[in-house]
Amino acid sequence: MATEERAATSSENAVRKVVIAGGGTAGWMTAAALAADLADAGLEIELVESPEIGTIGVGEATVPFIHTFNRMLGLDQADFMRRCNATFKLGIEFVGWRDVGESYFHSFAQFGPNFKDVSFYHMYLRYAALMAAKGADVPIEASNVGAVAARHSRFRHPHTVEKSGLPPHHYAFHFDAALYADYLRTYATARGVRHISGRIVEVAQVPETGFIKSLRLEDGRVLAGDLFVDCTGLAGLLIEKTLGSGYEEWKHWLPCDRAVAVPCAKAASPIPYTQASAEASGWRWRIPLQHRTGNGMVYSGAFADSDDAVEARLMEAIDGEPLAAPRRIRFTPGRRREVWVKNCVSVGLASGFLEPLESTNIHLVQSIAFKLLSYFPDRHFDQREIDAFNAEMQLEIEHIRDFIILHYKVTEREDTPFWAYCKHMSVPDSLQARIDMFRPHGRLFVKPGEFFTYNSWLSVMHGQGLRADRLVRQIDRLTDEEVIAYFEAFNGRVASVVASMPAHDAYLQAFVSARDTVTALRGAAGR
Repeated sequence: MATEERAATSSENAVRKVVIAGGGTAGWMTAAALAADLADAGLEIELVESPEIGTIGVGEATVPFIHTFNRMLGLDQADFMRRCNATFKLGIEFVGWRDVGESYFHSFAQFGPNFKDVSFYHMYLRYAALMAAKGADVPIEASNVGAVAARHSRFRHPHTVEKSGLPPHHYAFHFDAALYADYLRTYATARGVRHISGRIVEVAQVPETGFIKSLRLEDGRVLAGDLFVDCTGLAGLLIEKTLGSGYEEWKHWLPCDRAVAVPCAKAASPIPYTQASAEASGWRWRIPLQHRTGNGMVYSGAFADSDDAVEARLMEAIDGEPLAAPRRIRFTPGRRREVWVKNCVSVGLASGFLEPLESTNIHLVQSIAFKLLSYFPDRHFDQREIDAFNAEMQLEIEHIRDFIILHYKVTEREDTPFWAYCKHMSVPDSLQARIDMFRPHGRLFVKPGEFFTYNSWLSVMHGQGLRADRLVRQIDRLTDEEVIAYFEAFNGRVASVVASMPAHDAYLQAFVSARDTVTALRGAAGR
């Protein structure tokens, strides 16, 4: 077949219209991504959402991958932060997870570099032992600029920090998820996405293939399309109720299946990190925004005294006046067996749910959106491409699942039935293999492309109390004096760089008040 004939055939089979069922953060992120990449190629995009159906909207913390998404859309960072009441996020403080009264920090920044081909972590273990013999306790986070900056509530953009010779320094955001959805709705509709208000009452399928043909709304309107995106949340109206994807439940590994959330008035200047505090039957989050603080409790119904008791504990713990009534949520941790079925791709809660412990739910929306663009189909919907897409999503969500389970499994707590269960529960073989590999010599093998890096696994494993039984032989090539000199120099540089940073709140205000990112960076750098 001639090139011109093949091109014509391809054009004839092109997906011409995408219908997104459901709005919220997942729907509008997907619409914005499709519009940014394909609207100028003639793709028609419609998003239908019901004003009667609210969104869960508890996801207000993110991971650094959001920069990739926002850059793809061409968003100005200062404008985005201003419009979404965003603050900077350097990581997560985990309070009471290893044991009551203890805390550690999972930072997005890297630890120190290797020295003479000896890994940083093994040098740290030897250094900690040397210092302990002298009666000094030097936490591992003293060698991480993100953790130290967070502890001192300081911030500066990474390009300035890295000029000091420190390793890469990453950050994310806290923001109002509802405002972010509105922001992206404005972005998407300005690029041709058609916004339809209505409630879906029927999903019509092609009798011969089972493919979705159209959605009928309560007022009688019919929305036909080639490709459908299910953003209907936990209900999974298209992917599950219509196409029967199936659901793989992980409650035996992730026992938390309920949440209650409440916003409160800002009681102090926002800090540049999320707080996750362990509780008797789960954990409590605190997320600082410019205008308010997000609070919530994630817990296990099987181990909690009652929903009322958990809500009362949350209301007791918040540090500002409540701005709304507490909202209760129930969920089943797990994933759809197939994220993409026939001509329907599920996004957000419709594709599965992992609790927000490591702020990965917004990331998974963005990841699916990117993969959909990479595998964007024609109207043949080649099953080999769909299978490859599903396999990639399965690997990614299972990797994130294992990382979250790690926080519960590796603990010294047995003071409540919930924590005793977590400590002694069986875990996926893939996670157990990582734990077993770490125990002898503190070895961590993270494959290229895995979402959580070596530094993340090390932060949580060490923070939760997991330790190597023995040091690697390579450590013997360094003298005690060399190890001590390394950490005195590196930790001293970290402390010096952090001391030169402005307070997070002052830097934030200077940055978001500027007209654009370039002006913002120049103005904030002087603070």
